[in-house]
Amino acid sequence: MTAPSQAPAQSRGGRWIDHWDPEDETFWNETGEKVARRNLIFSVLSEHIGFSIWTLWSVMVLFMGPEYGLTPADKFVIVSMATLVGALVRVPYTFAVAVFGGRNWTIVSASLLLLPTIAAFIVMEPGTSFTTFLLCAMLAGIGGGNFASSMTNINAFFPLRKKGWALGLNAGGGNIGVPVVQLVGLAVIGASAGPRVLLGIYIPCIVVAAVLAALYMDNISSVKNDTGAAKEAAKDPHTWIMSFLYIGTFGSFIGYSFAFGLVLQTQFGRTPLESAYVTFIGPLLGSLIRPFGGWLADKYGGAKITLWNFVGMAAATTVIISASMSKSLALFTTAFIALFILTGLGNGSTYKMIPGIFQAKAVAMGLEGEEAASYGRRLSGASMGLIGAVGALGGLGINLAFRQSFLSVGSGTGAFVAFLAFYGVCFVVTWAVYLRRPAAQAPATATASEAKPQLNYAEV
Repeated sequence: MTAPSQAPAQSRGGRWIDHWDPEDETFWNETGEKVARRNLIFSVLSEHIGFSIWTLWSVMVLFMGPEYGLTPADKFVIVSMATLVGALVRVPYTFAVAVFGGRNWTIVSASLLLLPTIAAFIVMEPGTSFTTFLLCAMLAGIGGGNFASSMTNINAFFPLRKKGWALGLNAGGGNIGVPVVQLVGLAVIGASAGPRVLLGIYIPCIVVAAVLAALYMDNISSVKNDTGAAKEAAKDPHTWIMSFLYIGTFGSFIGYSFAFGLVLQTQFGRTPLESAYVTFIGPLLGSLIRPFGGWLADKYGGAKITLWNFVGMAAATTVIISASMSKSLALFTTAFIALFILTGLGNGSTYKMIPGIFQAKAVAMGLEGEEAASYGRRLSGASMGLIGAVGALGGLGINLAFRQSFLSVGSGTGAFVAFLAFYGVCFVVTWAVYLRRPAAQAPATATASEAKPQLNYAEV
């Protein structure tokens, strides 16, 4: 029996919601949507600053001239380690929501951002060792974990029919933290101010985000860590297939966000200010379009949008390779920005696919109604942290590929050739797994016990 629609009941103190059923349209229209949207707003704020701190060193390295004694390869290693830690911490951050509550963990995770910001404020000066910079960049990686906890939390607040839009908006608002920190960095560089000014701007912003989360967010009592679901999700091949595709979309977005300015400096000889003028444009447009990618996926199916998005990413990469070989800065920059936009579109469509895949699997298993919806939420929630973590590792791969390409051939061309091949593989995987026609029906002579359900993911 469906629980009666009612205002979220508060208990145990600390803004806990004991009744939450977003699939009940009456509950959703009367009380659920308003609460969900409020939590979405402040989740976006915290995640946004988390992304800014995670990608902080993509800006900091632009300040680090010859007096810092670092080579371009050293700088790529610094940003790579921030990417690595940001990917790894996404797994525990996913489970933290159920342990502490979405609101409570948002307060904690936002407050933790003070550690890398203050550490960088202390050490950012010539004469500091490469190892110290590396450790500070790794500490900044904790900002990458905010995405996983935020997405897990918001996934619980919204019904399946709204997840593409909600998760796209949540992730897109967080992703905008990348271009915002680069824009603030541009202003600081343009004013000939030191990097400590940039860090000083973010310290009070972190405090504000934590306080607002405490005042306006909620915990959902029914969100629990389901170790059985986590194990089942880890064993499900679709978790790993979607992780692979997410490497192609989000991994590209975060990897290029870290690397764009360094590539312009190293390959085209741009100054820090010249690099900063364009570095933020790609991440900004890629972030803004992510909710649109989720909306398109809601309307046309995530698999279809993802498939053709990889075609576009391959085309943009081909143009980049041509521009890199001909040393055309204008064409290179334009195509790179187009590639950023496509990574954002793909981020939205791939994340929409996750709950749809597990919902389709539930239907194929013979589940119906709330039982099917519950199964889909359970498995998709368990898989999101793992998919987000593996996908973010793509950013590590991109920066290491750039480092090796510059060491080997003196440009990023070799890395882009590898990326082009990878996008081709992503296209094939998307088509083969999610869009190819389902297998023919079992013979009419087959018994009910012998016939296996046909899983059709074409509409996810």
